[in-house]
Amino acid sequence: MPAFDALYEPSPWAPIAEEVELYERTGGAEPSALVGERWIILWTLGARSGKVRKTPLVRIADGDGRYAVIGSMGGAPTHPQWVHNVRANAVARLQDGEALGDYSVREAVGDEKASWWARATEVWPEYDAYQAATDRDIPLFVLDPVG
Repeated sequence: MPAFDALYEPSPWAPIAEEVELYERTGGAEPSALVGERWIILWTLGARSGKVRKTPLVRIADGDGRYAVIGSMGGAPTHPQWVHNVRANAVARLQDGEALGDYSVREAVGDEKASWWARATEVWPEYDAYQAATDRDIPLFVLDPVG
């Protein structure tokens, strides 16, 4: 597992950096202006820099310790940067409330993606609208706990 003790570099987009700071200050107890009341912080390692990057995302969990993260970026024509990071380094750290854990990351396809997508739209129905708004196939990644 790569070291997540690497230097943290906040997002250059202030709203993301502010949301991460809010989450870390409150343990996720305050709602996110970007991703609602049920949210997590995804830590990735920069594909080029190797620095820790943190992203607030909608909390999608299966109750058995696994999570899914969706690279929707609101239906934008390009993937969010964290997608490139997990494709380059298939590991992540995830903060869910006060809990912090390490995960292996894999891209879901087929029936597995459909199952997680259904779970995701129960939490955040806009995912279907995001997919309809873009020509790209929005990626979904499953995070499996390590250890």
